[in-house]
Amino acid sequence: MRNRLILSALTAAFLSMPPVAQAEVGNNPETLAIAGILDNDTFDRAGLSIGHRAQYWMPVFDTLLYTAPDGKTMPNLATEWHFNGDGTELTLKLREGVKFTDGTPFNAEAVKANLEYLRDGVGQNTWMAGAVKNVEIVGPAELKLHLKEPDPGMLFNLATVGGAMASPATLGKADSKMLPIGSGPYVYDTARSVTGRQYVYKRNPDYWNAGAFPFETMTITPINDLSARMNALKSGQVDAAAGEGQVVPEAEASKLTVSRLPVDWLGLFLSDRDGKMVKALSDVRVRRALNMAFDEKAILKFVARGYGEVTDQPFVPPSEAFDPSLDGTYHYDPKAARGLLAEAGYPNGFSVTMPDIGTLASYTPIITQQLKDIGVTVNWVKVPPNVTIAELLSGKYPMFLFRLGSQSPWADFNKFAFANSPWNTSKAKDEKLEALLKTAQYTPPGKEQNAAMQAANRYMVENAFFAPWFRIDSIYISNAEVKVQMQAQNIVPWPRNYAPSK
Repeated sequence: MRNRLILSALTAAFLSMPPVAQAEVGNNPETLAIAGILDNDTFDRAGLSIGHRAQYWMPVFDTLLYTAPDGKTMPNLATEWHFNGDGTELTLKLREGVKFTDGTPFNAEAVKANLEYLRDGVGQNTWMAGAVKNVEIVGPAELKLHLKEPDPGMLFNLATVGGAMASPATLGKADSKMLPIGSGPYVYDTARSVTGRQYVYKRNPDYWNAGAFPFETMTITPINDLSARMNALKSGQVDAAAGEGQVVPEAEASKLTVSRLPVDWLGLFLSDRDGKMVKALSDVRVRRALNMAFDEKAILKFVARGYGEVTDQPFVPPSEAFDPSLDGTYHYDPKAARGLLAEAGYPNGFSVTMPDIGTLASYTPIITQQLKDIGVTVNWVKVPPNVTIAELLSGKYPMFLFRLGSQSPWADFNKFAFANSPWNTSKAKDEKLEALLKTAQYTPPGKEQNAAMQAANRYMVENAFFAPWFRIDSIYISNAEVKVQMQAQNIVPWPRNYAPSK
């Protein structure tokens, strides 16, 4: 019966999917045409994000460093870097002769302006520059970042949002949200782009590393519906798109290439740990009960089609914070979950409001039923796809289901473990956890630091900060026209990971 309920829920979710938006600029051999799950939300430099939306800004904004497909940090706009002995100063030497497409020179002053704008902004990734106390200009092509304290994730940050370089002339300008100006391999084509429908990028003729980006044109068409993305792939409207486990047989039967890489974990964020909205969530027994409410193995098998592995922690290998001994901390046990709720003073359960997210619609009826089985009633609020992230980060919801990418350990801790972390949406503070994190931060890189990070992970698991279900394989599907390399620590490939097949 339980498996039939899960299968029925999956069928119902697919019957309610919306139609696909049609592309304006057609596909051809000189064009890389991508379908995106999420629409772009902003080009403002302080509001950029990784994950799906990185594909929108990376064509325009080059980064100081970059991460290769295997996750290794490589030089880019910064050609050399080194830390001082205690990790509180980072010296960067910059590539010379680079200009932004508005003619502004790329130099140390431009880097300083970008880092300070991000640090002082309000986007979800401002923490990537949060450790920067001040920026010292050593020369036109050299600068020194003075950090408030060691930041074990700084190089990763500078290879992603933390290192994205926009023209200083655009920072803080109202039109920068819609009109990005960078020094990257492509220029955003405003004449042919239609916001919410298709984003078009044309080659930057002055880009210093043109060979790494072989396509003349790049387009991204937001297609939230999985079936519509598959139709776009099969028809040739797009060359590549994110998929899900349930369409792998269809993709393979259509002679499409399926790539897989575990990057994300899927589960519930139990954000209201202070009990400000739902008092019950402040009790660790309640949060542990929620970890025992879901049949993750069945959900993984029937909804995600087995493309993943059940987990109890918010880190994915090869993260140094991942601890294999933590998987198995909780097991599906509705009876024991009801017992914990009664012990905590909730024998009749409680009610909670959760956001209903379109990209995760297949899980909504499952959550409703399996929480009902332990006495918890869910009131769902529909969230439009184009405001999903903003809604989740708003702090409106005491708990929510989400699929979050696992990057470097310190990047992940900064995303959700501190009181001011963006994905700690209720801003709950835990002094014991922050003490563990401080130990990890000040421990030199190596085995001891890895053990300290795993200790912080263990504390979060044992205190049920989340209710993870499984590490989920990122499924990416492409046609015969392109070759694609999956990107370690990101759900979709970087734009530089695509090349023509011939």
